[in-house]
Amino acid sequence: MGLMTFLRNRAGYILIGAIGFAIVAFLVGDAINVGKPFWAESQKVVGSVDGEEISIDQFGPKVDQSLAQFKQQYGGSGNPQMQAMAVDNVWQGELAGILLGKEYTRLGLTVSSDELADLIKGNNPSPIIVQYFGNPQTGEVDRAQVLRTFKEGYKDPKVAPQLRAVEIEIEKQALQKKYANLITNSIYVTTLEANDEYLNRNKLASFKYTVLDYASIPDADVKPTESDYSDYYNENKERFNNPTETRSFEYVAFSVNPTKADSAAVKTQVEKLAADFRTAANDSLFAAVNSDVKVPYTYMSKGKLDPAVDSVVFNLPAGSFYGPKFSGNSYKLVKVVDTRFSPDSVKASHILIDPSKLGGVDKAKKLADSLRTLVQNGASFATLAQQYSIDGSKDKGGDLGTFSRGQMVPVFEDAAFNGKAGDLKVVTSQFGVHLIKIEKQVGSSKVAKLAYIEKGLVSSNKTRDAAYKQANSFLNEANSGNFAELAKKKGLTLGVADKVTPTQGFAPGLDNPRQLIRDAYEADKGDVLKEVYQMDNAYVVARVTNVMPKGTLSLEAVKKDIEPMVRIAVKAKMLTEKANKALEGASKIEQVAQKLGKQVAPVENIVFANPIIPGAAQENKLVGAVFGSQPGKLSKAVDGSQGVYVFSVDGFSNPAPLANTYKQKETMMQTNAQRSLGAAFQALQDKSKIKDNRVKFY
Repeated sequence: MGLMTFLRNRAGYILIGAIGFAIVAFLVGDAINVGKPFWAESQKVVGSVDGEEISIDQFGPKVDQSLAQFKQQYGGSGNPQMQAMAVDNVWQGELAGILLGKEYTRLGLTVSSDELADLIKGNNPSPIIVQYFGNPQTGEVDRAQVLRTFKEGYKDPKVAPQLRAVEIEIEKQALQKKYANLITNSIYVTTLEANDEYLNRNKLASFKYTVLDYASIPDADVKPTESDYSDYYNENKERFNNPTETRSFEYVAFSVNPTKADSAAVKTQVEKLAADFRTAANDSLFAAVNSDVKVPYTYMSKGKLDPAVDSVVFNLPAGSFYGPKFSGNSYKLVKVVDTRFSPDSVKASHILIDPSKLGGVDKAKKLADSLRTLVQNGASFATLAQQYSIDGSKDKGGDLGTFSRGQMVPVFEDAAFNGKAGDLKVVTSQFGVHLIKIEKQVGSSKVAKLAYIEKGLVSSNKTRDAAYKQANSFLNEANSGNFAELAKKKGLTLGVADKVTPTQGFAPGLDNPRQLIRDAYEADKGDVLKEVYQMDNAYVVARVTNVMPKGTLSLEAVKKDIEPMVRIAVKAKMLTEKANKALEGASKIEQVAQKLGKQVAPVENIVFANPIIPGAAQENKLVGAVFGSQPGKLSKAVDGSQGVYVFSVDGFSNPAPLANTYKQKETMMQTNAQRSLGAAFQALQDKSKIKDNRVKFY
């Protein structure tokens, strides 16, 4: 890969920093979800870690780069969810950089100049160097190319900063690896632990049980007391730690979907458009001006359009007209301008000439014509490419490899696919003047040049205005006390978005909720937000229903959420009392089942590590009790997840002695090391004071 191609293709990714590295990604994981949106004094502070501020000036460009990568990876023009992913991606990287950087200093971790040089130019290069300079097939790095790139690059003041950025990322990755090694090398598994794990996964238990299902008691018959709530809360207090502040809100939506009248109006408009399109003198210009979706005016292969259109158009001869065809949510109109059979892919090389360095396009074309003549007279195309081309492919003799339609700009594509193997063609694109050598053409299939118009079925201004007036009227009437009642009175559906985080890019039923969420974080519990929010298909009015602060939540804050669990806990007490009475005087599981009016269910070959009861559910407490019991002994009542159980163990089947303790230890150490990496990073966060102001900016 050449120097210019390297910089052009990779420089944007360098800005993202350590985000893309596997070690940091693992360390961060889902653990980073911290901070409370306190308002910073500076309007530019996105957040801070132990007083070290993160400015929007440095944060914003990285978000733009991250978003661009997501768009490239997932397609589309971006949406609130993708934006939220990009913001969180960069935020995690910033936290990782600051927290891990402090750890490196505290631990004395460094990368010497000799280490860095070896990682770039040595026999064991950094994964970054392998990624950029490695052969995709063999993984081998072209060391000569690496040396040439860095040697030449540092002489160019425009290139040198980019190369330094690469070195910084290589250094960061090396430090991350050292830190991870420190943690993983501290993990040890004893022989006793290895044998216990082996038994947990291989020792088999067979037992019989009878169960009193919680569902046997109607919910209406259970009235939890304040003491029941308090007991459950205190026994499970660790579950109620809220890692970040959340808001809940309710809302009503006023649809702006097209009405029947809108549909009829659009259909009339499209029919007129179709009549004009049939007789248009300039098909490509007419389509470009009138289509909501821009489709390149070039030859394309089957499978690129909406299936409802694609299946018909490619069977029509040149000169045909198709449409209006309604599919999806739009009308399609297509003119088949031309059809032909064309290669499926082309292998080509090129020499790219920059007109600005030669005094204009005419002089660049003249040079390209001269080079073409030299090649026709026997000169080496590859040698000329290395000498004259400004493209990174010059280091490969101008070789662009094999490409299919849609991968090159239209003028380049037309030249490559419409010529024949051996042709030398000169074309001009937005990148400069190209001398193209068609090396090989592969396959042949039908392609068509289409003039394409797509018109979406959209709501009229009248429909949107009416919906907005309804929403605004509701907003003027609504207050903290009457929001839900007013919605019911007007026959509106009340939507609920529960426990929404500050940077969340989605909310149930809402397609573009970011501004609503931001405003919710500036409001108090019970406040009706003062704005009518425009979504893609609706206007929305909302009210904040709850604020859940960061930290351990109070019983009052979680009381509604834990009500189902408290009710089950009360049922468990009732059924345990019933089971204990049945156990009195009983010596066999069948006797207990008879007293309870239940059946005895046999279970074979259950392992401790997989506590699933066939036909029931995952019952951790039950299976744990089974493996802690003696065969033939009737158990006490056990309150499980689905009901209260009484059981009797038939017996255990022990596996053969562990043959390879070392291998078992190694497997466990790998698993424990992964967990420890995440735990270590979580510990760094817990020790730090992190402020998160992202909701003020995104």
